Amino acid sequence: MDTEKTALIIGAGPAGLTAAYELLTRSKIKPVIFEEDVMAGGISRTVNYKGNRIDIGGHRFFSKSDRVTDWWLNLMPRQSAPAKDDVILDRHLYDSAENPSGDPARTDRVLLVRPRVSRILYSRRFFDYPVSLSLATMKNLGPARLLKIGFSYLYAAAFPRKQEKSLEDFFVNRFGHELYATFFRDYTQKVWGVPCSEIKPEWGAQRVKGLSVAGAIKHAVLKMFSREDDQKKVETSLIDKFMYPKFGPGQLWETAASEVKRLGGEIHMRHKVVGLKQSGGRITSVTVKNLDTGEIFERRADYIFSTMPVRDLVSAMDNAPSAVREVAEGLVYRDFVTAGLLLKKLKVKNRTAIKTVNGLVPDTWIYVQEPDVKMGRIQVFNNWSPYLVAEDKNVWLGLEFFCQEGDSFWSRADKDIAELAAGELARIGFADRADVLDYTVVRSKKTYPAYFGTYDRFAEVRAFTDSIENLYLIGRNGMHRYNNMDHSMLSAMTAVDNILAGRAGRDNIWRVNTEEDYHEEKAS
Repeated sequence: MDTEKTALIIGAGPAGLTAAYELLTRSKIKPVIFEEDVMAGGISRTVNYKGNRIDIGGHRFFSKSDRVTDWWLNLMPRQSAPAKDDVILDRHLYDSAENPSGDPARTDRVLLVRPRVSRILYSRRFFDYPVSLSLATMKNLGPARLLKIGFSYLYAAAFPRKQEKSLEDFFVNRFGHELYATFFRDYTQKVWGVPCSEIKPEWGAQRVKGLSVAGAIKHAVLKMFSREDDQKKVETSLIDKFMYPKFGPGQLWETAASEVKRLGGEIHMRHKVVGLKQSGGRITSVTVKNLDTGEIFERRADYIFSTMPVRDLVSAMDNAPSAVREVAEGLVYRDFVTAGLLLKKLKVKNRTAIKTVNGLVPDTWIYVQEPDVKMGRIQVFNNWSPYLVAEDKNVWLGLEFFCQEGDSFWSRADKDIAELAAGELARIGFADRADVLDYTVVRSKKTYPAYFGTYDRFAEVRAFTDSIENLYLIGRNGMHRYNNMDHSMLSAMTAVDNILAGRAGRDNIWRVNTEEDYHEEKAS
């Protein structure tokens, strides 16, 4: 590869930073990143509030791709000695207490091994997520509802909806209507703001993946007889453990950004791409605005990697067809507000068999299915990593609310959102208002690319962008696809593979997070 060649990367999130690092370590192409925010990581960033850290949306470091896992471990070693809340994990999981590179007491650059516990709160009771056939589940549901769920599932299995035209069809075919209505319908509507019947089924295919009642039964049986610590054989939603940076996901991406710069790449923060010029089937130059100085300048590059929202990308192009612009303008995004509440203690107690510090509930996050509150999920940051909390004696929560940028909730004052969050915690019996010590509010734009609006015509946008010789769409917003972090990374890796192999097509990039052999069981 010619040393003169440059790749311009829009966005310093997981996909953008992965592309830059791959180019630097595998080629002579120089990456230049323009990032609108003040910090790296995109929606995988970590916000630090007085030493209490917020993981925006929660990010488990787990992948069935060895390539992704090795990439993470190349930047940060796996935990080899106990963390300060060692009570929650068995010591045999650690490699060796003699290995200081993975000892969280001696180094900050480490990936902790964390237990995966997430539950559903419904009718003020906890249910396993994914829903299991445990005695606790049966007791909480009661015999009448259990019978309805069982018959509903059998009916769906015998008479499935042949054409899955909506997310509702997708859920009903896998769980039956009664289980769907109990544990999926209301929460999903909170997330998207529209009924499941109006959402395309692709969201379920990418987020719930191969999970089903039959799969849950199979997992329960295998778990009883297997001791193998090989998560790659388990459905993604059924993972028992995961890795996690000591100070949250942003720590790893800030480390990646430092490595990109050390290896010779450029990263320009607070720089927004506002225009792309096309000629001869290529992007010839990109117009960039320095958000701090107001300066506007052009930059030429041989390759363009875009992680910016597709709607904004097409709007910034000078030669996009009118039909493509129409589709792009109609793409919808769902936005996200996190209320971080610091508390003296929780009112709800740990009644599980899982060991925790000070009797704290063991969950990393809790899906809130209660219809009388607006919040959709509660994160317990102490359980993601004890190092996310400034003082061990406190409880650090993130209450998540789904909304649209500019709507009445998004526009509320931080104090009002925090008061609403504290009131809802009290209503569901989680904590008393008097125990709230402090709060902060974080707003995140375009967190969820939606599967409605003009999404059913997205193929028109893809055909146009794929036809541009030097443009590569990668990442969650870049592809308008609800990718996990590892899928975003794989899309970037695959794009770099194509460039280095001289491969013109984009189909293999778009296949990331759709192939059954990825999100079912790893091929042997």
